[in-house]
Amino acid sequence: MNKADTADAALPEVHLLRLFDLLYSTHSVTRAAEQLGLSQPTVSIWLGKLRTQLHDPLFVRTPAGMQPTPRADELIVPAREALEALRRLSAQNAVFDPGSSTRRFRICMTDASHITLLPRVLAHVRALAPGVSLEAARIDDETAHALQGGEADLALGFVPWLESGFYQQALFPQDWVCLSNPGHPRIGKTLTLRAYRHEAHIGIVAGTGSQMLADALERHGVQRRVVLELPGFLGLSAIISTTDLIATLPRHIGETLASMGALRVHACPVPVPPFTVKQHWHARYHHEPGNRWLRSVVATLFLNQGPRVARR
Repeated sequence: MNKADTADAALPEVHLLRLFDLLYSTHSVTRAAEQLGLSQPTVSIWLGKLRTQLHDPLFVRTPAGMQPTPRADELIVPAREALEALRRLSAQNAVFDPGSSTRRFRICMTDASHITLLPRVLAHVRALAPGVSLEAARIDDETAHALQGGEADLALGFVPWLESGFYQQALFPQDWVCLSNPGHPRIGKTLTLRAYRHEAHIGIVAGTGSQMLADALERHGVQRRVVLELPGFLGLSAIISTTDLIATLPRHIGETLASMGALRVHACPVPVPPFTVKQHWHARYHHEPGNRWLRSVVATLFLNQGPRVARR
């Protein structure tokens, strides 16, 4: 036997990796045997082979069940990654049938996207895939981990920290606008920089673009008189329509709220850099049929079909 044959012989077989994964999850030889459809003696034999190949007991019997050794803790992640790679390999010709699927997709998005993007995605999905359900999750520090681990399928919006190590697709550009009450006592059809400096503002402190706006205002020496801060866009149109406050926000959510609340949309008098709304997904699920279908839905709805940018 040559060196290559020796190395191949030392590799754990797939059924042993499955056993390792199940024992780690269930802490029970009995439950692992049940899930594999095998007898306990057979599972014990398999575990013995695995211990020999990996040169470690791997699991120790305790009153709390079969507990992993430190070596097992080290090996569980690469073992599960190997199993996932083998599953993707065997499922490379699998297809996703939206008409019969009952899958639940989780999309990370901002509350602005709840108002502007989610209704169209939901309507499209319900028309094509009546058994599919959606869950909207927050974009936060855990988003990257959720996408990598399969706990979320897509991140939709402006998520600049996901641009390294993730697939992405640009959908449409965004610039900035201001909203005011159409009956504002001091602002007509045009919002001047002077009025912007002197009027009272609503500040949206959440959202992935809030820091971009704050940096632009500081760069141009513009200090707003913020009399109300909101954590999101909920209630914003009602407040603007009943006060003389103004708000600065991305165009898509701004125009959507304006149409819902009969508000006036102004070009932002302060130059704020535009940004691009994108969809992001992890490389592990780039070829997964369901994920590919969901991405195609988003692309069909929004690719180059977003709101217009401000005319110059």
